[in-house]
Amino acid sequence: MIERLSLVTSDGETLEARWDRPEDPTGVAVFCHPHPMQGGSMMAPLMVAVTTSLVERGFAVLRFNFRGTGASTGVHDEGVAEIHDVEAAVDAAGEIGLPLFMGGWSFGAGMALQWLASQDEPPPYSGIAPSPDALPPDLPPGPKRIVLGTRDQVVDREKIRAFCERHSIDLLLTPGDHFFHGRGKKIGNLVAQGFEPAT
Repeated sequence: MIERLSLVTSDGETLEARWDRPEDPTGVAVFCHPHPMQGGSMMAPLMVAVTTSLVERGFAVLRFNFRGTGASTGVHDEGVAEIHDVEAAVDAAGEIGLPLFMGGWSFGAGMALQWLASQDEPPPYSGIAPSPDALPPDLPPGPKRIVLGTRDQVVDREKIRAFCERHSIDLLLTPGDHFFHGRGKKIGNLVAQGFEPAT
């Protein structure tokens, strides 16, 4: 089932969003998109492919366009005000009453981690190729996985490896570049497997 909706942030922006849900979901995942200044949106091919895989594995998935992207109001704020966008999505996801999971790709993976850093009891996290230059210095404990392509041309692998070691994050290296062309279903399954030990 697909449902389009609007989210309202705490600072007054309205975000374009959509639900993709299986018939009987076992959990709900907020999945955040890559950098809007580089063409990222909730409809990027890998976003769609990962969402499809998650739905097939029983997750309801909430995607949204960050401020200034698509039909969302506001302007891009270099990852500062975007934390309000993530919060609005988490609030909407929480209304379903199922276990919450957080994830994203690239910029979105980093924003999900930024939100996670402010939580005392964070949900499980499974992200794809976040930039190591925009990650929080501290994270609360809890299940976390980062999926990174062995040929990623955007992310510094050694910086991500060091970040993961410092925060006890499961780093999973898999064939592919930053965009994983043609491997969306496989990447979606790897993201889902990062969630499933906690379901």
